[in-house]
Amino acid sequence: MDSIKKTFAAKLLDVRAIKLQPNSPFTWASGWKSPFYCDNRKTLSYPDLRSFVKVELAHAVLENFPEVTAIAGVATGAIAQGALVADELCLPFAYVRSKPKDHGLENLIEGNLEPGSKVVVVEDLVSTGGSSLKAVEAIRNNGCEVIGMVASYTYGFPVAEQAFKEAGVKLVTLTDYDHVVAHALETGYIKHEDVSVINEWRKDPANWK
Repeated sequence: MDSIKKTFAAKLLDVRAIKLQPNSPFTWASGWKSPFYCDNRKTLSYPDLRSFVKVELAHAVLENFPEVTAIAGVATGAIAQGALVADELCLPFAYVRSKPKDHGLENLIEGNLEPGSKVVVVEDLVSTGGSSLKAVEAIRNNGCEVIGMVASYTYGFPVAEQAFKEAGVKLVTLTDYDHVVAHALETGYIKHEDVSVINEWRKDPANWK
């Protein structure tokens, strides 16, 4: 798996799905300032990379959760990736909204997840884990068993690792913070002095200045 993590980290940096700007931080939707930005949806625009993500996520599901009977994506970033994985594995697919629709049937889960299904959740990105685990809760409330989650990338924040542990959800990712930073340093994208800045941010992203 480590070779996949190295390979995918390089691919994400190559297409600028991940950007590192220690001296010119981004502002996340949460209001956090961050030297790091990740948008895995960019992988959908590159056919070879899109196929790589589909196949490797599918492999991750089969290797870690062979008893799976359904796939669920988390809206909106992982709807496409989840559907691709479900198609690759010939499994039912549904996706979970961040909140119920305010009209029609007011669905929170779009699609059909049969009660008793053994579900693997697909995410594109895990930061604090909040939205990912809300989707898990919705699926469990629907009478299904969430047997794990696969994702393209995780920042590996301590708060997320603790949240997944408390929720009893195993998370498997194609790559992560450490592999991305290592490749960025190796290729000269960032300098050695930048690494300490990024590492400080990762320790406490909510309060980083």
